[in-house]
Amino acid sequence: IMNWYYQTHIGLDMVYFWKRILGIVPAMLPAIALGVACGFFLPGWATRIALTFNDIFGQFLSFVIPLLILGLVAPGIADLGKNAGWLLAVTAALAYAFTLFSGFGTYLVGRAVFPALLEGSQAVLPDDAGAALTPYFTVQMPPLFGVMSALVLAFVLGLGMAYTHSVKLKGVMDEFLSLIHISEPTRQEAI
Repeated sequence: IMNWYYQTHIGLDMVYFWKRILGIVPAMLPAIALGVACGFFLPGWATRIALTFNDIFGQFLSFVIPLLILGLVAPGIADLGKNAGWLLAVTAALAYAFTLFSGFGTYLVGRAVFPALLEGSQAVLPDDAGAALTPYFTVQMPPLFGVMSALVLAFVLGLGMAYTHSVKLKGVMDEFLSLIHISEPTRQEAI
């Protein structure tokens, strides 16, 4: 539903979007295979370097994701105009329904399939389970707010901007959106 809306009402080329997103998958497969192979053959110090990078990148993602949610969702809701409340309610209801469907479906499949798969097996931890490698150092980057807080704040700001036609706040959020899209020249020209 949202893809159709973006294509017909907002003018985004959703076919191009999905081709670009799905085009990343073939490039990821060799990288995943290489990472698994390196995990078997590299010495401990090299693995610890990779773990250090992984930890720093994970901390950065934890910091940035709430900001991305705020920067993408709030201007998007504000752009919907007066219909923002109705569209947001329909989208939230669909998301909630699909979440319940997925959760209960996963639970029921797990209850039906796992007992047969695990019959007669026993969970055994390897001898060196406590000797896991650690990164050389970590850099703490706590997020400014959580993901759910970012989503609620984006909904409130977006609906507020849509109903009050706030030009100044909308301008700030559009500038924030342009920072998020700084690596996409085609999207930047549209903003």
